[in-house]
Amino acid sequence: MANEGEKGLATRPERAPERGLRVSSRVVIPDEDLEESFIRAAGPGGQNVNKVATAVQLRFLAGRSAALGDEARERLLKLAGARATKGGDVLIEASRFRTQERNRADARERLVALVREALVPPPPPRKKTRPSRGAVERRLEAKKGRSDIKRMRGRISD
Repeated sequence: MANEGEKGLATRPERAPERGLRVSSRVVIPDEDLEESFIRAAGPGGQNVNKVATAVQLRFLAGRSAALGDEARERLLKLAGARATKGGDVLIEASRFRTQERNRADARERLVALVREALVPPPPPRKKTRPSRGAVERRLEAKKGRSDIKRMRGRISD
């Protein structure tokens, strides 16, 4: 079978796969900004839990990462709350599952969800508005009408 490029068929140049954690179509967190360590997890697992480090600590070095802009980084650290360190890192622990692979995937999914939420810009501030003159007059007329109705409910004096 001959090379397709020789037959005149157009071939697309293949892009090198981006190494890292894909957050969106424009944002990829490079592997250099992620640190993983495996620790022993508490919970179910019997004797295995005492011998095997299945829980994952995923550290995203957000303070030095070029993947996020300054505003998104600030929102991320604010959203992370207690999971953010003073150095600007985000620490996520995953120990829901009994295997390292599933805990690792869980930690990465949770980090992606957190970063996606931080990438959404805040809504614009609310503009203060005033009711129109006609709306104010209609409201006062309605109040006056209700007042008259209630005043007429009183006892009839002879």
